[in-house]
Amino acid sequence: MNYPVIAEHILATVQGTWWSRRRRRDVVPQLPPGAVYVFRVGGNYRPFPEGMVYDPSHPDVLDASSVSMVDTRARLVEVERTLPSVSEADNFTVRASFTCQVTDPAAIARQGIIDVTVPLRAYLVGDEDLLRVSAGHRVEEVNAVRTEVSQRMTAYSAIVPPRVTGMSVEFVSAEVHASDDLRDWEQKLRDERRSWELQRGQRDFETQDALRIAELLSQGSDHVDAFGITRKEIDVTEAAARIHRITEKESARRHEAETSDRAHTQARETAEVQIRRDMLLTLLRQMGGSEYVDYHQVLEQVLQETGGQAAPGVGTAAGTTRMVESGQARSFRTETGRDGSRDPQGGLVEDEDDLVD
Repeated sequence: MNYPVIAEHILATVQGTWWSRRRRRDVVPQLPPGAVYVFRVGGNYRPFPEGMVYDPSHPDVLDASSVSMVDTRARLVEVERTLPSVSEADNFTVRASFTCQVTDPAAIARQGIIDVTVPLRAYLVGDEDLLRVSAGHRVEEVNAVRTEVSQRMTAYSAIVPPRVTGMSVEFVSAEVHASDDLRDWEQKLRDERRSWELQRGQRDFETQDALRIAELLSQGSDHVDAFGITRKEIDVTEAAARIHRITEKESARRHEAETSDRAHTQARETAEVQIRRDMLLTLLRQMGGSEYVDYHQVLEQVLQETGGQAAPGVGTAAGTTRMVESGQARSFRTETGRDGSRDPQGGLVEDEDDLVD
C-alpha cells in the first residue's frame, strides 16, 4: 500500500533566468487532498509550509532535487501474521488493526516509508508468545484462540507499544481466523444446514396447509365454496348451480333407496307369509296320515307358527269351533274310505284342503 508516502519524484536542476525557473511548477506533480509536499534540499527534507498556497517560485521548490508527497490523514491499517495450531496441516491467521497518523512528514520522507505495514508486521512478529498461545489448540477451537490472542496483544501493546518514527501508532484490536479450508468447510455446512432448515420449514407449511384444507373439507362442500368465494376463486352463480345439481342427485338417490327398501320389505313379508303357509300345509298333511288328531294341540301349533294370528288361507274362528267342542280338546277317529274321503260324522273334516281357502 502507498501509505504514508504516496509518491516520490526526482526533480531536475533548474538553470537559467528567473522566468525559466518559474516554469518549474509544471514538473512538480499535483498534490492530492490530505497530503503535503516534502522537498529534499541538499541533505535536508523540508515540508512545504502548511496552509500556504503552493508557489513554484518558492526557494525550496526551486532548489529541491526531489519531492515526496506524504499523506498526513489518520488511517486504519491491518497487518496479518500466521500462527500454528496443534495440527501441522492447519494454521490460524491473526489480523491486527492499528491506527496510524503522520506527525513528522520530513521524518517519514527521510525514511521513505511507502508501506507502513512493513514495520508493523515486524512489530507483530516480535511477540513470540503468540506462537505458544495458538500452538496448544486445534483449528476448530478458533474462538478460544481468538480470546487468548486478543488478551495477549492488549498486554503486549501496553508494555511494548508499536513505534514508527514520524507517526503515532496505536493498537486497536486483533482478530483470529481459521484456515481457508476450514472456513470453506464451515461455510458448506452452514449452507447445507440452512437449506435443510428451509426445506423443513416448507414441509411444515405444506403440512399446516394440508391440515387446514382437510379441516375445511370435513365441514362440507358449503364451507369449501364459501372459502373459494371469499378468495374470489369460485363464482357465486356457479357454486349455487353446482349445489342445486348435487341436491337433485341426492334427492333422487334417497328416493331410489327408499323405493328399494320398500320393495325389499314387501318381498320379505311375502316370503314370510308363503313360508308360514307352506309350513301349515305341511303340518296338515302330516295330520292326514295320523289316525287320531288332537285338534286343540293342532290349533296351538298353528297359532305358534303364525305368531298368534291366522295365516292367510286358514279358516276363521268359526271354522275352528268345529274342531274344538265345549272349549276342550277332543280326539276324533278319522276314517278314510276307499275313495280317500273322510267321514263327516261327529264333526270330522272331510278333507284337509277344507282348512285352506
